[in-house]
Formats: sequence, structure tokens, C-alpha cells
Amino acid sequence: MNNNLTLRDLLPAETESVRQFLEQHGWGHRTGSSEHFAQLIENSQRTAIALNGEQIVGFARGITDHLSNGYLSMVVVDGRHRRRGIGRALVEHVMGDNPDITWVLRAGREGAGAFFAGLGFETSVIAMERPRLK
Repeated sequence: MNNNLTLRDLLPAETESVRQFLEQHGWGHRTGSSEHFAQLIENSQRTAIALNGEQIVGFARGITDHLSNGYLSMVVVDGRHRRRGIGRALVEHVMGDNPDITWVLRAGREGAGAFFAGLGFETSVIAMERPRLK
């Protein structure tokens, strides 16, 4: 990452700005209304934001019990800022450094499988999913 980039936990006052960032980057179907997204963030144990100056260029969130299990829910980097280590830094920030936590995710976007494989994720043959109702 370059020197103009900052990576840190999301501040509550930035929630709506992140929702707008996600909408602009193809995640509007997952953000919902301002109130819905604020609740998503409030219920997420770990969030991270990447800033280039004051501009949001990346975001990630995770849900975890902090001891054994974690779910990486969103990892989004502005296309103009990809391939600079931002996604990796966001994922590492959200996962933290506890090696006893097993992290899972859904890598549904093009190129996501290769990206997460580079971070040590493996395709699981035992994962099951109950999809949300449409």
C-alpha cells in the first residue's frame, strides 16, 4: 500500500459513506436502506475501511465469536485501486491474528477464488449453505 492510504476500523459516523461506496461498486443489493445497513454494521464484530486521503477505496466486514469461527462477509476495493495490497490488508485486518479461528466466505465474484486462495483460503468440500429467500 502507498503512503497516502490509511487502513483502520470503521467509525460509526462513516457508515452511510460506506453504504454509498458499496452501492457505487455493485453491492447495492446487499446494503439495503441506510437503517438496514447501519444495523448490519452494528451487528458485525469486525469492520475495516481503506482510505486514500479522505476518499473510501475499500471496505471489509466480518462476523466472529473471536475464538473459533469467523465469516468474512464483504471485501470490496475500488477497481482503480486494485492490485495494490488493499484487499489483502483489509482481509488481514478483519481476520486479526488469532490462528485458532477458522474463517469462511463465499467467493462469488469473478477472480475472488484466486484472490482468497492467495490469502491461504482453500475450497471446502464440507461447507453447506442455507441460502436467503429471494
